[in-house]
Amino acid sequence: MLATLTADYFSDQGWLFERKLDGQRCLAFHDADRTELASRSGQSLSGTYPEIREALARLAHTDCVVDGEVVAFEGNRTSFARLQQRMGIQNAAAARATGVAVVYYVFDLVWLDGYDLTSLPLRTRKSLLRHSLTYSSPVRFTTHRNTTGEAFLRHACARGWEGLIAKRAASRYVQRRSRDWLKFTCAQAQEMVIGGFTEPAGSRVGFGALLVGYYEDGQLRYAGKVGTGYDSRTLTELRKRLDELATDRQPFHGSPVRERGAHWVRPELVAEIAFTEWTNDGKLRHPRFQGLRTDKPARQVVRERPEGSG
Repeated sequence: MLATLTADYFSDQGWLFERKLDGQRCLAFHDADRTELASRSGQSLSGTYPEIREALARLAHTDCVVDGEVVAFEGNRTSFARLQQRMGIQNAAAARATGVAVVYYVFDLVWLDGYDLTSLPLRTRKSLLRHSLTYSSPVRFTTHRNTTGEAFLRHACARGWEGLIAKRAASRYVQRRSRDWLKFTCAQAQEMVIGGFTEPAGSRVGFGALLVGYYEDGQLRYAGKVGTGYDSRTLTELRKRLDELATDRQPFHGSPVRERGAHWVRPELVAEIAFTEWTNDGKLRHPRFQGLRTDKPARQVVRERPEGSG
């Protein structure tokens, strides 16, 4: 079951709210003969996270299928960039040798002792999950708050979390994206210089995504593409402005930007971009366009860093 992104935050006694974790989705299958981990696409994760598989083999005393998220931490924040050092490794010894500690937060129970639980209300499934396993590191039960979504989101953002997952308490478990699970995100934001764009696909008008960057040592560094946050009017009007700035020369320095169908523009327009975090290679994660800025020259746009971060 997958959550749908929303910008409409709310409080409701019919909903519960969990911490949004930035990691890798993981299903755990346990019975008397085996314990296996799998990604949502069905790829085995047992060799990638052997300590989790071993812990579940000890802690689960019933036949069950559990849904959850594997994460790695930087301080009190989950870090997808750190987790990537483990992702893709299939050899258990090599995975352990990375030195990256992982935690498995379980949040749903879809099978228990021969019974399919997907038609039960979420609140019932979570209660069964809470009492069906014995919890010990690195396996943790995902706690939640009831009703107070907006207050909990403010708390989450103040703590530096990625956001919340809002879940309808009476919802069934369905194997698709659903509006019974919603994503509330905490986003950072800063100015970015527009250096190019891609062509639209399908029924979209204007352009597909903006290619943006920031100045470092006098050179424009590529920070990624921004494909969300636009309405049709913005797409159309901004495309006209971009066409007026067209150039044959890629404005970004460093490694070539390899985006299919890219068009380059003179780096004069500045956009406000919201995002969740910076990746280790200097790219924006989950960026979203918020609007153009006219109060700051493009040359003054640099990567903003919190005080004390170096």
